[in-house]
Formats: sequence, structure tokens, C-alpha cells
Amino acid sequence: MSGLGVGLTPMETRREVVVHLAQRAEELGYATFSVAEAWGWDVGVLLAEVAGATERIGLGVGVMNTWGRSAGTIAMLAASLDAVSGGRFRLGLGAGSPALAEGLHDVPFDRPVEHLAAVTVQVRRLLRGERLEPTTGAKGLRLGVPPCPRVALHLAALGPRSIRRAGALADGWDPFFVPVSGLGRLRDGLREGAAHAGREDVPVVCPAVPAAVADDPDLARATASWWVAFYLTSMGPLYPATVRAHGLGEAVDAVVGANPTGRTTEVPAGADVLLDELTVHGDAAQGRAALERWRAAGAEEPAIVLPPGRPVDELDHMLEALRPQPRSS
Repeated sequence: MSGLGVGLTPMETRREVVVHLAQRAEELGYATFSVAEAWGWDVGVLLAEVAGATERIGLGVGVMNTWGRSAGTIAMLAASLDAVSGGRFRLGLGAGSPALAEGLHDVPFDRPVEHLAAVTVQVRRLLRGERLEPTTGAKGLRLGVPPCPRVALHLAALGPRSIRRAGALADGWDPFFVPVSGLGRLRDGLREGAAHAGREDVPVVCPAVPAAVADDPDLARATASWWVAFYLTSMGPLYPATVRAHGLGEAVDAVVGANPTGRTTEVPAGADVLLDELTVHGDAAQGRAALERWRAAGAEEPAIVLPPGRPVDELDHMLEALRPQPRSS
């Protein structure tokens, strides 16, 4: 699928709002609608509800971590959602975090890049109708449903090694919270991974970009500031480390210094560059211009990520403001 997608974080727990936004995204011509899984709703159950309430829009997990399910149960979920959606489903996987692996699923967060790659390979085998290759030496089983190799596998990789693995294994690459100015350099890792694996094709680049669009400039800035400050101070070390690696360390330090308890969401004026690098913000025209900047940087199928818990009229406005526009040939 091509075009512009819509994504929700796992912090959006209002089921009726999730279904409403999926239906509205479909009406407005968005290409895909994805829901992430972490510590809230089971994404399979939630997307089954969304599948029943929509007809055309592509549906995806964007993304789930690989510690809470085996490769077998992930493949079963993917095959089931592909069936109930009429072939509209794609699967997004990520390495997750120590907090999820150890704090929720009670398994060690050990060698996450290798674990993600191994699970991806096993899920791919099962969806193709092949046997699992158990590490125990047991005889592998096949899924007891028709093969569904059409299910696209996307990986949410951020580090250099994981991006190269995505290039070798994935159909799509779904980074979140990466600077737009660094997207081109990160794509080089995809190409390296694909070339090393002997692949002629390279995964489709599908960045998930936080949205903060409103007619009121103060509201737009406040929402963009929430995205930046929250993910740099309250979601573990991966996101600030990723942003620092792109030469934005001083701005990261300014945000962390302005929010020492993690309970505030201030982006000081000296760190405004992060609002432009990490979010789509401003009024409708500014938001659309920001999306074009992402496309120019190499985003082939970007997705706007809506902020959780906001009033529905604000979210509807963002969908309307950024709705896909006819692209000139």
C-alpha cells in the first residue's frame, strides 16, 4: 500500500475512540491505520474490532514487542487478523524494552536485536506455510490454517545493527521518533542490510511521526512539546540516545534539564529544533509542509501518530488537516 497512514500509541486506551478514528481515517482516504501494543489492550482483539468496523483501509500492528508472544502465537495472530480483515493486515514487530520484557512479561531482555531477527524469521516461515525450526531440536509444526505469505512484515528498528537486520529481513521499516534530518543516513543502513542479504529490494520506509496540528498555535506547540518532552524524559533511554546520535545532544539536554521530574512537558526555546525534527506541528498548512519535508527526506509511506487522550474533536481536526492530497503525476 502507498500513501499516508495513521497510527495510535498504546496509551490511547479509549476503544470507542480507536474505532471512530479508524472509520474517520478510512473516510478521509488514509492508506493505513495502525495500533501499537505495549501494556494495555491486546492488539489482536482491538484490531479485530476495527476490522469489523471498516472496509478498505489497511490495518496494522504498529508495533508489538516480541517478548510477550512466541513466534507461533505471533504468526497465529497475524494469520487471524489477515483473514478477518480480508487481506488488509500487516504485522509490525519491535524489540521492545527491558521494562516491557522484564516488568510485564517476566522474561530477560537478552540480545534484543538477535531475538527480534530470530522471531521475524520464524514468523515468516509459519506464514508461508512452512514448519517452525525449533531451537529445542523438536520437530517443527506448521500452522493449521492456509498460508498467508501476503502479510507484510515491518520492523521498528532504531539502532544501526537493528536497521541493517531490517534491511535483510523486513518488507517495511517503521522507525518512530527519529529526526527527519537523519532519515537519509538511516536509510543507508537498510540498503547495507539488504545488499548483505543478497536482496535486490529494500524495505519500504514508513516512519511514524508524532502529530501536533491545531488552528491555535499555542495548542499546537503545547502538543508538540508534550511529544518531545515525554518521550525524552519518561520512556527510557533509547529515544534520547537515538536523538543524541544525530547531533542534537544539546537540545536533548535542554529538554531533560527543563523537566527534571518527568512530570512536566516543557521544551525551552533553545530546543525548538526538536519540535521541527521530531514532529509534524503547527496549523494545517504548516503540518502539510512538514509532511512534505519527511517525504523529501525519504519517507515513502509515512504515518502521522495521534496524541493519546486528547479530545476527539482535536484528533478529528488533525485527520482533516493532514488528509491525503492528490499527488501530481
